[in-house]
Amino acid sequence: MKSKLLALSKNEDFRKLLKCKKISNKYVTIFFGYLNNKSKNNFNISFVAKKKIGNAVKRNKIKRRLRNIMNDAYKKISINFDYSYLVIAKSTVLNNEFKKIKETLFLDLKKIK
Repeated sequence: MKSKLLALSKNEDFRKLLKCKKISNKYVTIFFGYLNNKSKNNFNISFVAKKKIGNAVKRNKIKRRLRNIMNDAYKKISINFDYSYLVIAKSTVLNNEFKKIKETLFLDLKKIK
């Protein structure tokens, strides 16, 4: 069954997720929880890079990296589609190797069940 990656769009969805469970590492903080009106065959995930991290080019690079990692994670490991995810990047994502970030994120996503 092929699923579709969808971004969260409503402000209330972001607010609900910020009150749910979270898991954190040195690269990102992942908030995850159930949303009421969510389809179970869609993978709801949004990426946030704060302005404090850098200019628009740097923030977009971080979001591209994270999106690429999540596409790989979707294909390679089992991710719980019942949850919606909010990934908030930290400034350490910008200067570290892609491979290290990917390994760390995969470990955290396996913990979420």
